[in-house]
Amino acid sequence: MSKLEWRKSLKEIYLPKSKPSKIKIPNFKYITIEGKGNPNNEVFKENVEALYSLAYAIKMLPKKGIVPEGYIDYTVFPLEGVWDLDEEGRKLDYLNKEHLLYKLMIRQPDFVTEDLTYIILDQLKQKKKNPLLANVKFESITEGLCVQTMHIGSYDDEPRTFKLMEEFCKENHLQRVQKTHKEIYISDARKTQPDKLKTVLRFQVEER
Repeated sequence: MSKLEWRKSLKEIYLPKSKPSKIKIPNFKYITIEGKGNPNNEVFKENVEALYSLAYAIKMLPKKGIVPEGYIDYTVFPLEGVWDLDEEGRKLDYLNKEHLLYKLMIRQPDFVTEDLTYIILDQLKQKKKNPLLANVKFESITEGLCVQTMHIGSYDDEPRTFKLMEEFCKENHLQRVQKTHKEIYISDARKTQPDKLKTVLRFQVEER
């Protein structure tokens, strides 16, 4: 079987055009971790490292002579994050990043099961010293009907793209279901200039 490469075979989900569009996202498997506070702080970085260490441990199983049933070779999926504000943050008329709440996640291929995830996670905890591995979970998540677009530029410029998405909703008789939104990080922020960053922005909607 050919390698599963999300950049080639799943463009509709991960590489949308830079104009809003409607999409239905089915149920997918994820490894997830929750956190709060400024994403520029060390805890956020450690949360990301915890997720990626597990994601790569699962991908590299065949190198250790372990081939799970249904295994296919694949490219590790991009980091995703669902963002919200705590009660205090919602009261402010500006964005204070210290009040952010987030759930980070990395999608897993179909062969990955809950049992397999926790077996590998337990092994990883014994090797790695990252205490945040204890917070990693396996989840199945269905987003359903959404509006999404590719935002190109700094994360701080996202409001202008959200405005376009809101306008698209009005024109197409859609409304946001909740204030949370998802970001999918196509670019590596450590290696990419802020004005060149590519981030999929997505929020759940319903038809009016």
